[in-house]
Amino acid sequence: MAELGGVSRRTVRYYVQEGLLPAPLGVGRGRHYAPEHLERLLQVKAWQEQGHPLEEIRRLLSGGRRAATAPAEVARAVWTRVELGPGIELQVNGDRQLPPPGKLAELAEWCRREFRKR
Repeated sequence: MAELGGVSRRTVRYYVQEGLLPAPLGVGRGRHYAPEHLERLLQVKAWQEQGHPLEEIRRLLSGGRRAATAPAEVARAVWTRVELGPGIELQVNGDRQLPPPGKLAELAEWCRREFRKR
């Protein structure tokens, strides 16, 4: 579908995530797109080429009203995952600064000692 629509597969996934395209049909490896998906993709692409921003396209697709699952309402966060040891990881919110490598090594060693005790 991406090739037929003249976009990348990543763009198709992004449009699905943003609610501009419905999710593919089926489950697992059997997921697929129908002709209606391609029609919607081509419409979104045409509106974009006319200069419409994605938020306006989302509104157009929802019949002029705000979509019920508008991505602007979805809270998103970026996290950094640091593996401290087998089965032990530290997750740090993206708006926080990671401790220096030496402190991370100390934390990893402390965690290993504590989990060995249990």
